[in-house]
Amino acid sequence: MTTKPEVVPDSREAICKESDYDRAKEVKEFDETKAGVKGLLDAGVVKVPRIFIHPPESLEKGLSDNSGVLQVPVIDLSDFRSHPREEIVREIRKASETWGFFQMVNHGIPDGVMEEMIEGIKQFHEQPMEVKMEWYSRDAKKRVRFYCNGDLLVAKTANWRDSIVCIYDDGVLDSDTLPIVCRKAISNYMEGLIRLKETLSKLLSQALGLSSDYLTDLDCMKTASLVCHYYPFCPEPDLTLGASKHSDPSFLTILLQDDIGGLQVFHQNNWVDVVPMKGALIANIGDLMQLITNDKFKSVEHRVLAGWAGPRISAACFFYPSMASKSRLYGPIEEFLSQNNPPIYRKTHHNEYQAYYKSKGLEGTSALLHYKLE
Repeated sequence: MTTKPEVVPDSREAICKESDYDRAKEVKEFDETKAGVKGLLDAGVVKVPRIFIHPPESLEKGLSDNSGVLQVPVIDLSDFRSHPREEIVREIRKASETWGFFQMVNHGIPDGVMEEMIEGIKQFHEQPMEVKMEWYSRDAKKRVRFYCNGDLLVAKTANWRDSIVCIYDDGVLDSDTLPIVCRKAISNYMEGLIRLKETLSKLLSQALGLSSDYLTDLDCMKTASLVCHYYPFCPEPDLTLGASKHSDPSFLTILLQDDIGGLQVFHQNNWVDVVPMKGALIANIGDLMQLITNDKFKSVEHRVLAGWAGPRISAACFFYPSMASKSRLYGPIEEFLSQNNPPIYRKTHHNEYQAYYKSKGLEGTSALLHYKLE
């Protein structure tokens, strides 16, 4: 069992008083190590470096609801004969309109495949540094790469996590390009996840009151970006975050998390813990889904707390348009618009939205605000 470390009093105050702090220089030096946050710990770091220290307002935990009064909806996707399709559609509609998040059980991906996936991610991130750093890159053209903080160079504060991303253009990625240590685990998991995404596409279409093939025909969830996160043990978790408050730039995100906990969703002015459930996957509505549904479905803010009981492991799969539709304009669905319900957002294509989202970093405000019509 990990023992909670003792935090030196006033460490944030002491660090923030440094007058010679050059963030750009420290970020560059850290990035050039190609070792990530795990590399800091391997090197013996016992205090959180300045680039990872968040302002107090970002770390506010006073609103966290741990009483169980607020709980992210759990939806059973088992055989429709025992759980009528209409009932599942109704539950997905309610969760998407009010929470923007829901946990799924009996979704068709075996527990063993998910456990193998968690272990595969762990094994990749816990390889010797000289092996892992060969995958380190910030070149977005690379279909498989390892990095620390996708927005490290633009964000005001870094997050306490490392990641490996695998891009499945139109749902396809040559398995031989994956790291050997997690190749089988990722391949097996993605095979099941692509099937689950097809099911959810139909259910979400029906939840919107449209034909079951509507989102499929819109070609908005064809490319998958699988990001495998590793949140190392943190010696001073009260000073940083695993992931800053943000919403996702996708149409839909499906998340696998281990049993450590730390994920929170902002709901009714509360930070609500998304309590890990054995065998469950999490689905959350992305910004582009909120845009095309004209705010009917909600893309909500969420974050991950840093912890001393780590490492925490998760795999977030973001679904985007096909390569052929990267420049297709997406705007509010015509069927939802009327004189009393005019379009809220201007049309945009995925490439434009993604570029703006990345340029601003995870700084606490939604990129959707940039696309609102006056």
